[in-house]
Amino acid sequence: MGGSAVVVGGGIGGLAAAIGLRLIGWEVTVVERSRTLDDAGAGISLHANGLRALDVLGVGSAVRDAARPQYTGGTRTPDGRLLARMDGAALERELGTPIVGIPRAVLHRLLREALPSESLAVGAEVTSVERSDASRVRLAAGGTAFEADLVVAADGIGSRLRSQLFPGHPGPAYSGSTVLRAITESPVDLSTDFELTWGPGAEFGHIAFTDGRAEWHAVLNAPAGVRHPDPLAEVRRRFDGWHDPIPALLAATRPDAVLHHDVNELVVPLPSYAVGRIALLGDAAHAMTPNLGQGACQALEDAATLAAALSAGPTVESALGRYDAERRPRSQSVARAARQAGRMGQQLSRPAAVALRNTALRLAPPRVTVRTILRHADWTPPRLGSVPQ
Repeated sequence: MGGSAVVVGGGIGGLAAAIGLRLIGWEVTVVERSRTLDDAGAGISLHANGLRALDVLGVGSAVRDAARPQYTGGTRTPDGRLLARMDGAALERELGTPIVGIPRAVLHRLLREALPSESLAVGAEVTSVERSDASRVRLAAGGTAFEADLVVAADGIGSRLRSQLFPGHPGPAYSGSTVLRAITESPVDLSTDFELTWGPGAEFGHIAFTDGRAEWHAVLNAPAGVRHPDPLAEVRRRFDGWHDPIPALLAATRPDAVLHHDVNELVVPLPSYAVGRIALLGDAAHAMTPNLGQGACQALEDAATLAAALSAGPTVESALGRYDAERRPRSQSVARAARQAGRMGQQLSRPAAVALRNTALRLAPPRVTVRTILRHADWTPPRLGSVPQ
């Protein structure tokens, strides 16, 4: 089975979906509303499940070559005391790979390079979807009409397609946390590959990259919509006195490099990831908080699963039914777990509750941390059948 597909959204999930569809013989156009693909975002950690999905899509090796394995790190208190150690070598023994860190811009570039440039239509925002013909979907985007056998809605947490398909759904909700993040301008001397520090209602973390630079993020409990004239100065103020290398990371950052976004999520789960010949994927289907580092990995799982379902046929509708049955329970379970992890981690603010959590983490055997990661990262991707030779 093959045909024509339009993927709405040129982010990680949309690009991965397009790669998967092309692998199984579909003609694909990616429609992205932004005129320039500026790869907004700082860094990202990819767990074994995301890397396995990338392997199925044929880009896993390129991503691994550009990423830095995370062997060392853990979770600390603001004064630097270790609460839990991350054992990357143990994860590698269990899963065949450690977690890896990579700049989002690099990941986006590698995914784009796996697609022909003519398959990307930028600066085209989808304004209408027409489904009166059960065998085709018609889209209007940027003054251009598209007609396709399949549409993949990968247009992010604010998905317009999701709103049209499920007009009664409440849409994204604010999680209670806001995040400021950046990539350092210059290399920073770091003793760990990945680290989180938890204080009352706050988290600071870093991901080291292959070139010596690092991504840092600062997550805070705050009302939605609060912004600061000088975000970097605000982060310095808020995390003043926290342990090294936090001051060094901030000192190596340009003020204009800091991004600030509220953390929103789909608290009310969607009843389906497929409507007719339209599949929802990534944040459009299951936007989650970043507390487990699984948002992009789940989108990559979506892309690999969608391609496998369509390669098996026999019809688009039956394939999307299998895609929904496979992806919805797992991704929504991961989203619930991420929400709970945030409540017990960064969002926890009462001193007594923070002290109790910290004690529990210090007393827990190292194997507990590994098992927590395995619970979500140990995923086996489906095989792509009927792949053209």
